[in-house]
Amino acid sequence: MIRAKLILLVSTSALALSGCMSPDTFNDADGTRNNTNQGAALGAGLGALVGVISGDSASDRRRGAVMGAVIGAGAGALVGSALERQEAELREELGGNVDIRNTGDRLIVSLPQDILFDVDSAELQPGLRSELRTVANSLMSYPDSLVQVIGHTDNTGDPGYNIDLSRRRAQSVASVLAFEGVPSSRLSIDGRGDDEPVASNLTSEGRQLNRRVEIVILPTA
Repeated sequence: MIRAKLILLVSTSALALSGCMSPDTFNDADGTRNNTNQGAALGAGLGALVGVISGDSASDRRRGAVMGAVIGAGAGALVGSALERQEAELREELGGNVDIRNTGDRLIVSLPQDILFDVDSAELQPGLRSELRTVANSLMSYPDSLVQVIGHTDNTGDPGYNIDLSRRRAQSVASVLAFEGVPSSRLSIDGRGDDEPVASNLTSEGRQLNRRVEIVILPTA
């Protein structure tokens, strides 16, 4: 019971702290987001939480929180730094063909479905295989990660059909990554249909943005 209360206390405190931080907390002087710092902060928070709940006495919990924060910050900074390097390399190699987002704990490579597939098709356009080969090479250069391939659609058509189509398209992308050498044990696929739009489905431009396949890179070390 006491340990459960401690978990709740630390979690609440972490949420309160994050709410007090300005959007520039993890930004460099030039305004760009510093994901190394963000990774260190996230790692420190998680490390402190683990340290708190692992102690049996008050002194053990305090000592565990400090040690956990230090270890977690170091690990988080390494993850953030590796993601920044991988992001920079992918941006240089892929150019403006794809959207890449670095959230500090993962990379999200978003490929527009309109350039990947014909309408109502899950067969990849031949010209896009070079981009997927680039992503696959990056994944093999940074082997300590899991990869989620997630298909998304707009809200036109039958929802059940859209989920199936988005999953088949995700499978097509994952198959190319596997063919290019990414171990299947690192890959998972999912189809979300129109459940997770990134723009309004009320405009053709928004629907186009919502039709996408995301390759989510999740570091494991």
